[in-house]
Amino acid sequence: MPMDSLKDLYVEQLRDLYSAENQILKALPMMAERAHNPELRSAFEEHERVTHDQVKRLEAIFDGMGEKPGGHHCKGMEGLLKEGQEMLKEKGDPDTIDAGLIAAAQRVEHYEIAGYGCVRTYADRLGMADHARTLQQTLDEEGQTDHRLTALAERIINPKAEDGGYR
Repeated sequence: MPMDSLKDLYVEQLRDLYSAENQILKALPMMAERAHNPELRSAFEEHERVTHDQVKRLEAIFDGMGEKPGGHHCKGMEGLLKEGQEMLKEKGDPDTIDAGLIAAAQRVEHYEIAGYGCVRTYADRLGMADHARTLQQTLDEEGQTDHRLTALAERIINPKAEDGGYR
């Protein structure tokens, strides 16, 4: 698809996010299963539920524009998830592994925050206020997930991992 306008870029970036979200949906159950800490497991499970809603919102945006969401593969998310899969295979202290899972998950969240911030801004500029509101909702959810992971890491997991879980 040629990039001849901001709308072309908007649609392409939405497709990138749609691909990213669908890749995340495949990874989250594995991350939840590997998480040792029950609060971390719960955070991953909750984010999987939220991600399903985010995918539906993207599909609604595409439907409203008469566009198809597919046809694009997000290589950036693919790379982030491959790095995260390495942590899933690691052996060692469960709290340290959980700290690594949080680091991998936050890289994913930050990628999404950047992407949703851009498309929300494009939608606003293009006069698509309803899209901008919908995308802001997702952006807020991604930020909440990031903050939840940070709090969990700082409050529980990183202190336990610091001493190899021997506290």
